[in-house]
Order: sequence, then C-alpha cells, then structure tokens
Amino acid sequence: MTTTAPTTHSAATKTTVNADAVVDSTADATADATPAPRVYTDTENATLQQKAKDHLWMHFSRQSVLESGHGVPIITKGLGHHIWDSNGRKYIDGLSGLFTVNAGHGRKRLAQVAAKQAEELAFFPIWSYAHPSAIELADRLAANAPGDLNRVFYSTGGGEAVETAFKLAKYYWKLQGRPTKHKVISRNVAYHGTPQGALAITGIPAMKEMFEPVTPGGFRVPNTNFYRADEMGSGLGDDVEKFGLWAANRIEEMIQFEGPETVAAVFLEPVQNSGGCFPPPPGYFKRVREICDQYDVLLVADEVITAFGRIGNMFASTTFGIEPDMITCAKGMTSGYSPIGATIISDRIYEPFKHGDTTFYHGYTFGGHPVSAAVAMANLDIFEEEKLNENVRENSPLFRAELEKLLALPIVGDVRGEGYFFGIELVKDKGTKETFNDAESERLLRGYLSKALFEAGLYCRADDRGDPVVQLAPPLTIGPAEFSEIGDILHGVLSEAPKYL
Repeated sequence: MTTTAPTTHSAATKTTVNADAVVDSTADATADATPAPRVYTDTENATLQQKAKDHLWMHFSRQSVLESGHGVPIITKGLGHHIWDSNGRKYIDGLSGLFTVNAGHGRKRLAQVAAKQAEELAFFPIWSYAHPSAIELADRLAANAPGDLNRVFYSTGGGEAVETAFKLAKYYWKLQGRPTKHKVISRNVAYHGTPQGALAITGIPAMKEMFEPVTPGGFRVPNTNFYRADEMGSGLGDDVEKFGLWAANRIEEMIQFEGPETVAAVFLEPVQNSGGCFPPPPGYFKRVREICDQYDVLLVADEVITAFGRIGNMFASTTFGIEPDMITCAKGMTSGYSPIGATIISDRIYEPFKHGDTTFYHGYTFGGHPVSAAVAMANLDIFEEEKLNENVRENSPLFRAELEKLLALPIVGDVRGEGYFFGIELVKDKGTKETFNDAESERLLRGYLSKALFEAGLYCRADDRGDPVVQLAPPLTIGPAEFSEIGDILHGVLSEAPKYL
C-alpha cells in the first residue's frame, strides 16, 4: 500500500453542550459562555494560505496540497471535543489532535499553570541539575507505572522516548558484559517514531526506504490483527487465544533465528496503532514476558499513544497485565498543552548506573522542561479529579457498540480497539475480506473520505499504513451522546463510499 493518508479535517457540526462543558470547574468557560471563535476575513485567510504555501513544510503531508492552490484547513480554536477553523466552521475532534488532547481542548487551568511556571522558572536543564517540577513529575509517573519501573528519563516527544529506550537497551547489555546483544524486534506495520533508531524499530517499509540505510538491527514479527489471522499463515482465524499464542511464539522464533546473544529488546505497543488499532489477544503479553525472560531480552512497552487514559488507566500496561522493563510515553501526559516525553525504566535496568562513574551519555535540551512538567502535573490532577480513566472504562463498551453498527455496511470489514481507541477496517469484498489495491485506496481515502468527513463534521484519520482504516481516538471526556453523533457521521459517509470505487 501507499504510506500515510493525511489526517482528515472536518467541517461544521452541531453543538453538544455536555461535551464542551469539560473545561475546569473553576474556569468561566462553557460551550455557551466561551466567546465565539474568531472568523478570519477572506483577505486574512488568503494571506495565511500564501504564507503557508511559501514557507510551511507540513509533517507527513503532501506539499502538493499547498502548491495546488487549494490550501489547507487552518485550525484556530479548541474547546472540549470541538475545534474550529479560520472560517469559523466547527468540527468534532475525533482524534484528540493526534492521540494527544486527552483531557480536551480549552483548559484554562493548564494555560495558567504554564504561565505561572514560566514566570517562576521558564527553563533550566536537568544536566547535572534538577528543578522541582521535573522531580515531582518523576515521582508521580513512577507511582503510577507498573512493577518496579521507578526511574524517569525525560525527552520532548515519543520518538525521542523510543530512541532513549533503544540506546539504553544496548548500553545496558554492554554493562552486563554482553555487547553482542544489540538487535531489536518489533511488529509488522508498527510505528515507533522517526529518529534514525526509532525508525529502525518502525515496521513500515514504505516509510523507511527513502532514508536507507537506517540504523541496523531491527527485525519484524507478525502483529496481532486477528481479522487477518489466516492470511498471516496462522490458520487460527477462529480462535483468538490460540492466535495470540501463535503471534507471541513468532517472537521466540525470531530470537532463536537471530541468536539470543544478539537480541537486546522487544518493542511492542499494548494496542498497535498503525494498521488500525490491534488489541492484544488474551494471553499474548503473558507469553511474550515468558519468552523475554527465557532468553534475557528486555520488553519495552511503547505507550506513546496508549498511556494516560487512552485505554482506561494511566498506563495500558496495567490494563493488560504487561510487566515491561521500560515504558515509553508522551502525548497525553500534558494533553498536548506543552511538549514532553519520558522513558520509565525498571530498577533492574537502572542498577548499573547507580555506581561509580557509569554515565548514560544521552539527553535533550528541553527534556524535563519546567513548564511542561508543571503542566503534566496539573493535567494528571484533572485526570484524577474528573475520573477520566473511569469514564473511559465505563463508556468504552458503549463506544464500541455504536461503532459496531457500521458492520452492517458492505464496506466495513472489522471494528476493533480498546478504551477510546478504535479502528474501522474497510474492505472491497466483505465475504472474502479482499482489500483495496493502491489505486483504489488512493481514490477511497484521499479522493473521497477525507473530503467527505471534512464536510460532514468529523476530524479523524483515514490511514493506509497496512489495509485502509478509519481511526478514532477522541478526548476522554466524551460520552454516549457524542458516540452517537460520531457514529451518524461515519455511517452517512461510509454508506456513500462504494459509489466512488
């Protein structure tokens, strides 16, 4: 397939007061009380579009969109689960920005915390020094992390957190007198970031070929897409537990093939994002942990997306009973109000660094930034005060049930996911599960769905890193009324999709 379809931006949709009233109880902003978003004039919009065309290089996007003169949506305001563009149109944010704004948009409290911290100490590095915000947040993250994950190494984003874990895994084994353990295993179609090391772990060939040679040492095993279980050669498409054990055992097979003395770590997302939200089958991670222990391989849970409520706990490792040696996280830690990332490390991995002159020569200027750390603390306060994790756990079955209504449509092959994190896989033939070829996928996702979802009022993601899917990861504050609204939009747009194929 081709690489990544651009994130879909949506247009006008009706107001639901309950969802927008997720702002802090101490703030004076609600859906009705908040000032209307600014509507830019035609001249202002044209000026912004021209400046974007002349100077802006968008991420993971086709620049031809700018060059064509059609321009791009310019988002100017967010409140609750809604965002607005420069024309004053309103959208449901069905992706939390980018799996990030977990507590919802427009939190004055978080903005005020950032301003207060910036006035007191706007910046200081944690290179041989420390500051209260970084210390307090590290203590809190360790308290929420599973097992003996008690040490926090800060970065400014998820890719950096993965890069940190990769480098640390290799260094750890060198300190153990086992320098040949440098290879890493991840799953097919999994995305783990864009830095050179993280890119080696990423399992999407089309995203790497233009940058080759990438950092060596990355090896791939099957993912847990049960919908495609038989196509993977498992022959277990009717038994999810046996399929999970089959998928886990492919990790053992790869370790044996490469040689246990060469494999440093296995990187797995609790729910794999790329490819369309693949949950772990029952028993999968228990078996993976057994394999890692048997062959002295570290297990890294990449929770850049799944941490901080996305699956209904602070860490999805807790949800699924995963016992990792490291967790990588970012995004929802501040709900996107300030950049931050972290690698949380077990006592076992940290132990050799407690002695003598052993130093991990790695770090980032803005890692553990005072403002970001202060915002993260306030964001986690909101999670606890408003019981956002409990909201996800309580309402996830209702969200799933709403989305599963779409299975009545001929184009919808599968609905899968956990928490507030779902993927809808689209197929050409539901009976055979036949997918779309590259040209058909291009017409479906970019030629029709992106525009149609935009016009219907839903910002989400149409993705073809793997088979075509629509991904949903809304703010954790929404409930049944918003599920219904999202479901209605998807049903209307997907019902019309076959006409464009």
